[in-house]
Amino acid sequence: MKKKWSFLKVTALLLTLLLLISGCNSSGGEKTSGSKGGSNSSGSSDGKKVELTMASWGNPAEIKVLQRGIDAYEKDNPNVKIKLIPVPGDNYEQKLMTELSGGKAHDVFYVGAETIAKLIETGKIADLTEFLDSSASHVKADDFADGLWGAARKDGKIYGVSVDNNPLLMYYNKTVLKEAGVEKTPQDYYDEGNWNWDTFAEITGKIHAAGKRGFVADKWSAHLFSWVWSNGGQLYDDEGNYILAENEKAKEAFEYIDKMIKGGNFTFAGSLPKGQGADAMFMSNQVGFVAAGRWLTPMFSENKSLEFDYIPWPTNTGNKMEPAAIAIAFMSVAKDSKNLEEAMKFMSFYVSAEGQKARLADNGNAVPSVSGVDELITGDAIPEHASYLIDAREIGIVDDKQVLVPGLDKELADIMDLMLLGKQDADKTIDAMSKKAKEMIEDYKNK
Repeated sequence: MKKKWSFLKVTALLLTLLLLISGCNSSGGEKTSGSKGGSNSSGSSDGKKVELTMASWGNPAEIKVLQRGIDAYEKDNPNVKIKLIPVPGDNYEQKLMTELSGGKAHDVFYVGAETIAKLIETGKIADLTEFLDSSASHVKADDFADGLWGAARKDGKIYGVSVDNNPLLMYYNKTVLKEAGVEKTPQDYYDEGNWNWDTFAEITGKIHAAGKRGFVADKWSAHLFSWVWSNGGQLYDDEGNYILAENEKAKEAFEYIDKMIKGGNFTFAGSLPKGQGADAMFMSNQVGFVAAGRWLTPMFSENKSLEFDYIPWPTNTGNKMEPAAIAIAFMSVAKDSKNLEEAMKFMSFYVSAEGQKARLADNGNAVPSVSGVDELITGDAIPEHASYLIDAREIGIVDDKQVLVPGLDKELADIMDLMLLGKQDADKTIDAMSKKAKEMIEDYKNK
């Protein structure tokens, strides 16, 4: 009897254990299934959506282009929701730095080439090197040309990946040129081998005489670099020393800009009436030329009454085409993101060939930085000479010296501002910029 009772006790105990094990397997089975398979590619084990925010600058038409990349990612990753936060370009860098230092940064964000060095020094952006080499990444570092890294790659580590690139060239307004009595188009001059500084001065002079603005100049360093390089000059040597005062070709570029400002051929963007930017005045047929990358194309293309085309930067060397600056932006990830892995996955998709196709097709706002998708540019019907973007990319230059010294770009732009406003001549500007640059570079090297 005692043995029988013991047997019954053991049997009951075994049944209880079996029920418990069965219950555990049943309740845990859904989690296991949800975390490994199905559509939950974000890796969220509870099936909840992962929410990310992405910050960028851009005009309304550009923001629509950026959204395409987000939409493409969300379509393939339904468990991820990404909110695009447009930030005005005027205070973008300041806002970004403030948010990072306060631990309230967006998960992923655009970073200008002139800002990336500052962000790296804060220690607040993620090192992407290892992730880009992993199977989780949609793109590899080797997919990008070495010349497009700029200051985003430091000591062999990558802190930002080029979302695309924008070689600078000139947009010209066909209507403005015709009304000013310019008989030949810039394309005619280019085909003849006469698209040079003298021709540009002649055309912008006629536009100015007709009561409109020839060319809108900017203190942005990319404009200045382009004028210097189009004359065969240099602002920096290979060691990163500022050589403007010693480089005659660079000095000639300053003298040319100064002359064009004083003659009324060029108008400084900073002196335009409030609310009337260069792009708006170009679209209203008040400006003949503006210099930019492809980012103005979506907005210009929406204006069906606007007749425009591209032309390379005018040269002063006898060559048809010289290098112009390539404007580039990087995508970086906040080191303290609560969803760091998913933020990196999205970043890698956004800058991959697939992501760039999603954004840059049909009059997108930039040029691909990965190989194999140039047809996105050459296949465009608007404007007619879209292929010049590829030509400009092939010989263009991404500044990787001035951007290394935090604050230098802004200091030099402020000095340039005085010349463009007509408050300081070329000689004084050259002296002031040379002095400031050499001081700041020396201080930076001695840190």
